[in-house]
Amino acid sequence: MTYKYYFESSALKEYLKAVKWYKKRSHLAAVNFVNEMNSAIDIICRQPTRFRKRHQDFRETALKKYPFFIIYTFDENKKQVIIFSIYHFKKNPLKKYRKR
Repeated sequence: MTYKYYFESSALKEYLKAVKWYKKRSHLAAVNFVNEMNSAIDIICRQPTRFRKRHQDFRETALKKYPFFIIYTFDENKKQVIIFSIYHFKKNPLKKYRKR
């Protein structure tokens, strides 16, 4: 069964900021970024336990061609994936799992 997903508000802001950044540089890069995000989210929603826990109940996966992690958790009962953060590789890794 495929889980539904939603972005925490801070994750949505990070995602939209990244799309905007890529769009300023290249429309194609922005489209490819969105497509890669959608593919990764699709995998997460089909198999939420596929990626190992990295911190408490948070799991993460890295995008293949873009320098971002998708950090998420999921609710088995509600069949929901909660995307906690779209985290750039160059940010301080000690702050990766902190709420903003």
